[in-house]
Amino acid sequence: MKTDYFAERAAEWDTPGKISMADNFIKALLSHVELRKEWRGLEIGIGTGLVGLEILPKIDSLVGVDTSKSMLEVLEEKVKDKENVEIVFGELDKYVEKDIDFVFSNMSFHHIENIPETLSHLFEITNPGAIVAVGDIRSEDGSFHRFNPIPHKGFDTNELSDWFEKAGFRVKVVKTYNTLVQEKIPGKISEYEQFILVAERS
Repeated sequence: MKTDYFAERAAEWDTPGKISMADNFIKALLSHVELRKEWRGLEIGIGTGLVGLEILPKIDSLVGVDTSKSMLEVLEEKVKDKENVEIVFGELDKYVEKDIDFVFSNMSFHHIENIPETLSHLFEITNPGAIVAVGDIRSEDGSFHRFNPIPHKGFDTNELSDWFEKAGFRVKVVKTYNTLVQEKIPGKISEYEQFILVAERS
């Protein structure tokens, strides 16, 4: 089983900085995607729900997938009175229903080991015409997560777009929407460009 790197931070995850990062992604998403009230959504890497719970009132129902049990415990407390939220612990392949109209993910794709395989499964569980919106960082020097081993040091968006296209999605938007300025290495200020990719299932 994967190590839960968020176990010690889950309870205090919803900091002003994390909320701001989520809000920036939501604004970018809403500027490129017209949400529909009848949609069933799915968030990859829902965490404590900072993005998903803001999207939920604009759609019909939401599936939240995450590999961090501790983050999902925080989310479960938030949604205990909501009947239109389904929580799935594990990788995306744990969800097999073919009923999703809208998929979104914020700063989680760089944690996914095999992106092409994940996108192939995404194609299988989404309806024709489904929209996928992914927010993440462009290729970086490894400092963003320098203490935790992760599969991807950001993304070359051309390569990511190719993966989407090969999986059966048509990429409609790839755009930088924010730049994170952080001191990940003492004495060194680094900039990390955040992008949004929006694609449509064939």
